[in-house]
Order: sequence, then structure tokens, then C-alpha cells
Amino acid sequence: MKPMQFLKWLYPGMRVKRWLGIALAGVLCFGIGSALLPVEGGILLRLTSLVLLLTGLMGLVFGVGLMVRSLLEAVTPGHSGSLVELVFQQRYLERGPKVVVIGGGTGLSTLLHGLKKYTTNITAIVTVADDGGSSGRLRQEFDMLPPGDIRNCLVALADTEPLMQRLFQYRFAEDSALQGHNFGNLFITAMTKITGDFERAVRASSKVLAIRGRVVPSTNTKVRLAAEHVDGTVTLGESKISKAPAAIRRIYLEPTSCQPTEDALAAIRDANAVVLGPGSLYTSIIPNLLVERMVDAIVTSKALKIYICNVMTQSRETHGFGASDHIRALVAHTNPGIVQLCIVNTEPVPDALLERYREEGAYPVGADVEKIRSLGYQVVADNIISTENYVRHDADKVASIIIQLLVGSRVPLAAQGVAGGRSQTGE
Repeated sequence: MKPMQFLKWLYPGMRVKRWLGIALAGVLCFGIGSALLPVEGGILLRLTSLVLLLTGLMGLVFGVGLMVRSLLEAVTPGHSGSLVELVFQQRYLERGPKVVVIGGGTGLSTLLHGLKKYTTNITAIVTVADDGGSSGRLRQEFDMLPPGDIRNCLVALADTEPLMQRLFQYRFAEDSALQGHNFGNLFITAMTKITGDFERAVRASSKVLAIRGRVVPSTNTKVRLAAEHVDGTVTLGESKISKAPAAIRRIYLEPTSCQPTEDALAAIRDANAVVLGPGSLYTSIIPNLLVERMVDAIVTSKALKIYICNVMTQSRETHGFGASDHIRALVAHTNPGIVQLCIVNTEPVPDALLERYREEGAYPVGADVEKIRSLGYQVVADNIISTENYVRHDADKVASIIIQLLVGSRVPLAAQGVAGGRSQTGE
């Protein structure tokens, strides 16, 4: 440090000098006390030396602590938590397991809320097949990838002020040209035009929201999702598939030769766990896996492969599906090695909520544990739902199960039938 730069610490208003002075006074008192301690003398001298030692130690700790706090307030003005919380986030969480979560929609962002409490080594690989709503309009008008699912994941991983998160989720409702658009979508769109690249725009948005982890698109290709139905008809467009009357036989991407992002492949290769879902089976999870090389990367990875099954069926996509049917569809589109373990819910849904979902043609997904085992996969069957206003996965419960599986506090994966807290799979 240059001499003139060092002198800036002594400028008025730096809020460092007073705490530095207390710390130096503490060092002086501690030094004098240490010098007096071995000197032969009476009780008064020994008592004086002990008082000086204690006073010096307290002054040193007090001065240094407040000086560090003053510096942190200057360099991290937006941080509202305590010093120990900041250090915990930066030191403890960065040593957490490497978790890759693949999907889209609200299910993926819900899980991210829970996982970020355990680790900052999170990579969310997000589908870019959305073509409805604000994302679809921006995709068509600006010839870019849809930002909606990406935005939800960024906000879920954000470690910034709540006002900033609310801003990114704000949707324009007035009767104007912006009606239906989301501010976060518009922000990512503008950032894409400024940087000239969607991936760079996502990285820049990540810095604005100070997210814990990374969010990456599964591919940079502008893909369109298509569904072939059991009656032979074909539906083009993600937003139209869920409205088609016939059941889905298979889904595919156009173009079929789209390539994954390098960030996605690298994250899968280094992961401790690859988590599929939760989310819409055909329109949020499987589309990511149809990108070339994505399945091979997951299957050859040494990571624990986990599928989090939905808790409710979807009327036009998975009507009448049990948990084992979800896995069969997943495997049919990919590879039997895409999953090792399935997490399913066993908690009954309250009748009041069931009635609301019946009106939409949605019903609880059956936890057919034995059928899943017969397919060769292991199961964690537990209460993993939140039923406050809607039936949703409880982010904290699911994240806790994933972390416990990784740190080995549950039954080892090699044992048949990994058990949950209220598991029906057996111990």
C-alpha cells in the first residue's frame, strides 16, 4: 500500500480511527500487564497486572470487532444481517455439496429456495422451450430465448433486498403496451441486447440479484417443443401442449440437433447430485433432457441422480399417473440410468384443497413405492408437501432430504430402499 493511500484511513469520517485507537490501547494495556506479571511484588501489583491484561484483551477484541464491522458496512451496504451470518454464507455455504437441479416452472424455483440454505454450489439448468405469456411475446418480438423460467430461478436464489426481488417479479397490469409483461423479463431482455448474448445477460442479472449459485439455460438454441399424442395428432408449442385433449405419447424438440451449454455440461460433470424436478413432467423436466448429450452427461456422471415426483397430476399431461408412471415416461424419453432414486410424497392432501384441484382435473399422485422398486429404483417416501393455500413441495423438507442423502445420514444408497422419516419403504 502506498503511503498516501494508507493516510486515507486517517481522514475524517472513515469511522476507523476510533476503533483502531481502542484496539491499540488494548494492545498497550495487555503489553504492560504482561510485563508486570512476572515482577516480584505484592498482591496489589499482581492485581494491577491482571486488570491491565483483562482490560487490554477486552479493548483489543472490542476495537477490532467494531473496526471490522465498520468496514463491512462500507463494502456491503445492502447486507442487513449480522457479521456471523455474512461469514456463514461466504465460508460455510461455499463448501456445501455441488447440486445440479434440472427443470423449469414454479417447481424448480420452489426447490431452490430450500437448497440455498445449505450450499451456494447450486446450478439450475432451466428449460428454454416456453412460448407462452410474457416470455413468449418477448421471444417472438426480440428473437431471443424465453426469460421467464430463468427469472424465477434467479429470484429464488437471490441474496439481495426483498424490494429488489419484488421488483424483478413485478408484472405490469395496466392497460398499456406493457400489460402482462414482467419487469424481470424486460430487464433480462434489455441485458441481452446490451451484452449481445443471452448467457452473458443471465450472468449479469445474477450479479444484480447477488444469487447463491448459478442459473444456466439448457441450450442456447431457440427450440420449440412438440408433442405426439396417442391419437396420432401433433401439437407444436409448449403453451399449447397442456391444452391438447389427447394424452401424450411422446415429446420432442425442434430442431432435434440442439446442443447443451458448456456450463450445463461442466456442472453435471462435477456435481455431487443431479436433481430432476419437481415440475411439469412433459413441459418442464423432459425438454431439458432432449437436448443432445445432456442424458449421456447425466448417466456418466458420478453424481447421485434423484427424481422428485410431482405431488399432483396435471389434467392434460399426467392424468391418472402414479409416481411409477412418471418414472416410466422419464425413462422412455431418455435412459434407464437417468435416475437412481425417487422422492415421493405420502402425506394426504386436505379435503378442502382436493376439491379445488378436482375442478381443474388434478389429483394426488399415488406413491406406488413397490412398483418403483420393481423398476429397479430406490425410494424416499415421506411427508414433503406444504398445504397452506396450494399443494406444493415443502422446499425445506425436500432440500433437507437431498442434503441428508449426500452427507450420508440416511440409509446408504447401496442399501435397497432408502428410507425417509415416515417412510413406507422399510428400514
